[in-house]
Amino acid sequence: MHPEAARQLADHALTFIAADEALAAALLDACGASPKVLREMAERPEFALFLLDFLLESDQRVLAFAEAEGVAPDRIMAARAALSGPGEDWP
Repeated sequence: MHPEAARQLADHALTFIAADEALAAALLDACGASPKVLREMAERPEFALFLLDFLLESDQRVLAFAEAEGVAPDRIMAARAALSGPGEDWP
């Protein structure tokens, strides 16, 4: 997956989470921030990874988001991998 497509999926994840009161509360709990601080965090590139990690913590979240987006659930992990970069080589 191209990083731009992964960022777009993460943007959709934020919209999906914000539309669900329980998920939004869980996200705030996970990051330990107020809604104002969360909005500031959303401007940072690494926030997309945080959102995808938040979804990936729960199969139920992954499946609900994938269904809402009309994508295969494995696309969320592919987006996360695309945004995390190439990683380090093993010695």
